[in-house]
Amino acid sequence: MDCDVIIIGGSYAGLSAGLPLARARRSVLVVDAGERRNRFAPHAHGFLTQDGVPPADIAAEGRAQLMDYTTVDWLNTEVSAVRTLPEGFEVALRHGAPRRARRLILAAGVRDELPALPGLAERWGLQVFHCPYCHGYELHEGAVGVLAVSELSLHQALMLPDWGATCLFLNDSFEPTAEQLAQLQARRVDLVRGPVARLAGERLTVVMRDGRSFALDGLFIATRTHPSPLAAQLGCEMAEGPMGRFVKTDEMKATSVPGVFACGDLARPTGSLPLAVGDGAMAGVAAHRSLMFGLG
Repeated sequence: MDCDVIIIGGSYAGLSAGLPLARARRSVLVVDAGERRNRFAPHAHGFLTQDGVPPADIAAEGRAQLMDYTTVDWLNTEVSAVRTLPEGFEVALRHGAPRRARRLILAAGVRDELPALPGLAERWGLQVFHCPYCHGYELHEGAVGVLAVSELSLHQALMLPDWGATCLFLNDSFEPTAEQLAQLQARRVDLVRGPVARLAGERLTVVMRDGRSFALDGLFIATRTHPSPLAAQLGCEMAEGPMGRFVKTDEMKATSVPGVFACGDLARPTGSLPLAVGDGAMAGVAAHRSLMFGLG
């Protein structure tokens, strides 16, 4: 074996998982492709002591602190495949020789599938968001929109009036029931029916196909998330959440495959930076426990 634990993904969950293992003097290899999910956002919010700090700075400081431990190594490359061995796991790399470890922690995150709407992708993380707790406060109680992609968007629309006057753009994605209309009315959510054509303007503007336009301070969408395919390669059990599939784990972040742990956004139905850090800490402790007592 090259090391005790390989951590796939060096963002917040992976960094947090590495810390208890490093402090237990276990040999750890972190493999990271360098694409954090929140790389499009200029500032991170909701993370105690780091509120408003650029997310890249948080990740860089976390990496620097982890790499102070002499038993930790780091590879900047992509994992192309994983497989189980009788005594552990083998990780194939896009660049470099395969590496082997006794335990594996999956922290590779998810990919957001954005609606194919002109003007949306370049505004992602800047004017278009998915989490009001992360980005709603900075809209200063301004005009807020929700672009419906499914009935799931109703939940967003009912939440967002706490952050500003809210308009739900149905975009022909679903039609609210009488009960849902009553809920929206009680929360003072305005409805706009009809298809959206594009997003435009220096100040975010939703342009409808019929020519109507609506100026907003921020727009929220419920993306479809896709976890790293590595969990499926290993045969980890998956679960279906409101935003997409995720790796099913127990309370200690152990997957259905002995010796494999998962943390962060790919191992929960919805995620955030502080939740990823908590998940990672648990996964690191659980992996160490399994090494100590031969569990899994």
